[in-house]
Amino acid sequence: MAQSQSRSRNAILALSCAELLEQYRHKSLSPVEVMQATLDAAHVCNNHFNAFGYLAEDEALAAAQASEERWMSGTPKGLLDGVPIPVKDLTDVAGWPTYHGSRSTDTGHRASGDASCVARLREAGAVFFAKSHTPEFGWKGITDSPLAGITRNPWNAELTSGGSSGGAGVSVAAGVTAMAHGNDGGGSVRIPASYCGVFGIKPTFGRVADFPRTGAYDTHASEGVLSRTVFDAALFLNEVTKPDLRDWYALPADGTNYPDVLERGVKGLRVAVSLSLGGISPSADIGDAVKRAVQSLEDSGAHVEEVGDVFEPLQPQFNRYWLGGLFRRVDSVARDRRALLDPDLLRVAADGEDVTLAEFSAGMQARGRLAGAMHDFHQRYDVLLTPTMPTDPPPVGTPYHTPDFDRWRHATPYTVGFNLTGQPAASIPCGLSDAGCPVGLQIVGAKFADATVMQVAAEFERSHPVRLPDGKV
Repeated sequence: MAQSQSRSRNAILALSCAELLEQYRHKSLSPVEVMQATLDAAHVCNNHFNAFGYLAEDEALAAAQASEERWMSGTPKGLLDGVPIPVKDLTDVAGWPTYHGSRSTDTGHRASGDASCVARLREAGAVFFAKSHTPEFGWKGITDSPLAGITRNPWNAELTSGGSSGGAGVSVAAGVTAMAHGNDGGGSVRIPASYCGVFGIKPTFGRVADFPRTGAYDTHASEGVLSRTVFDAALFLNEVTKPDLRDWYALPADGTNYPDVLERGVKGLRVAVSLSLGGISPSADIGDAVKRAVQSLEDSGAHVEEVGDVFEPLQPQFNRYWLGGLFRRVDSVARDRRALLDPDLLRVAADGEDVTLAEFSAGMQARGRLAGAMHDFHQRYDVLLTPTMPTDPPPVGTPYHTPDFDRWRHATPYTVGFNLTGQPAASIPCGLSDAGCPVGLQIVGAKFADATVMQVAAEFERSHPVRLPDGKV
C-alpha cells in the first residue's frame, strides 16, 4: 500500500485481526506484508512446533495482493479481508489436498471445492495459506500422526498441543496468526485452546454449515475458531454463521451480530459452576484457577452458584457408541491401506468392531436424554462454567486411551458432553497451573445461546487478556 512503512515481522504478527483491518483501512499496512510475515513465521514455527502441513505460499501471496488492491480501492469483501487463516486438515479447500492427517489418503487428490465454512471465509476475503495438523481423522485429543509426526506445545515443547485442532492452537499461541480455523467433535477446538492458552469456541451444532460432512460423528462436530481475542472470534462467527442448504443440519441465520453482544456484560446472569460435572476430579491447582475466574465474574455482577455433578458419568452410557463410530471410520479405509494407519487408532477402534446396531441406537437415545436434561438445567442457569481440562497437557508421545491418558478421564471429560447435546461451548485462558501450563475455563451455554457464551467470554477477557508464551515465533 502506498502509505505502508516497513516494520518488523514481530510487530506485524502481534496485531489482532481487528487491528490488522484497521491498518488496512488506513492504508498503513499491506495484506502482502502481513502474509509474507506469516509465511516466514510459519516456517520458523514448523521447525520448533510442527503446526502446518500443506503450504500454498504462491497462492496465498496472490490472494493477499488481490486483497491489497481491494483495500486500496475502498472495496473490501468482508470482515476478514486480508486476514491469514490456516484451515484444519480435515476440511476441504478448493484445489488443495485434504489428507485427514493420514498416510492412507490419496496424495494426488485435490478438493474440487471449498467446504461450507471455507467458502464463507473466502467470501469474506480471508487468505488461506496452510493446512494445520490434526491427528488421523481427528480421532484423539493429542495431535500426532504417522503422516505428520508430533505437534508440540509452544508453552513447553515436551508437552502436547492437544487436539484434534492442535496445529490451529499452535498457530495462534506461537504468534503465527491471530486466528485459525478448527472443528470440534469431542473437544477438538476447546482442548488445544486450553492447552495452548488461547480462546476457542465450538458453536451450537448446525450454527456453522458443514458440507461435505465426512467424519464418523457427523452430528457431534461443529466448525469453530481459535483466536487471540474474543472480538476476533466474533468477526469469524459473523462471517461463517450463514446457512448452506446442502448441509441438512444447518440452522437458518438468526441475525446475531456477534461483535455487538460483547459489550453486554454479565450483570444479572445466572451462572452455575461445576468442578465435577459428571464425576470428574480436576487437579487442585486447576480447580483453584477456575474458582478465581468465577470470582471475577461474580465481581462483575453475575449471580454465581456452585453445583455438584450436572449429569451422570458419560463413559458407561457412551463408550460403546464412541467405539462403534470409530470402527466405522477405520472400516471405511481400503483394506490394503489400513496398515498405514496409526497403530493406536487401530488398537482402540478394534474394540468397536462388535458394536451392535442396538448399542449404537442406545447411545443415540442416551444423547436425547442428556440434551433434555441440559435443557432443563438451563431453565435455571444461563451458563455453566467448568474447567476445560482436568490436568496439565501430557508429554508428547503419550499413547491415547490408555490408563495414562484415558479419553473419558483425562482427554474429554469436560468437553464431549456438549458435543453430544449440541450446545455452544468455549474455552478461555484463566491462569496458569503450578507447572506453568495454561488453564482453560469452559463456558457452556444453552442450545442456540452462542451469543451468551461470547458475552461471558468477553467480560472475562476484559480483566484477563490472553498472554502468549515466551516460545512464540
